[in-house]
Amino acid sequence: MKIDATTSGSLRVDVTDGVATGVMDEPVELGGNGDGLTPKQMLVASLGACTALTLKLYSARKEWPLEDVKISVDFEEAPRTEKDAPHRFVQTVELIGDLDEAQRERLLLIAGKCPVHRILEGPAVFEEHLVETREAE
Repeated sequence: MKIDATTSGSLRVDVTDGVATGVMDEPVELGGNGDGLTPKQMLVASLGACTALTLKLYSARKEWPLEDVKISVDFEEAPRTEKDAPHRFVQTVELIGDLDEAQRERLLLIAGKCPVHRILEGPAVFEEHLVETREAE
């Protein structure tokens, strides 16, 4: 997967995978235009969206009567002064449909296994590569 992120003279960032596009921005009080979610908000939103989609796909495969999913994600950023303090994500899951208790419990377990959840909890390697600067157009 590759995502391109580009600014255009402001704090707004246009993102694309070459097909789909999106907008991220900072709020007006921080110098942005408020045109989209901030990058941190998008990260938290990605966890909620991935969890919801994972539950819908799992329940469809099992042919369970899950109609809709509502996920609320609370995010608490670790204090910068505490070196190894963890960030905290708390998801509240609402399952809409005629599910029995065993199905509901299984779906709650599956909620913690979505791909974004696994990425966030696992180790990661980051690399930055500088390319030649192009002339401003």
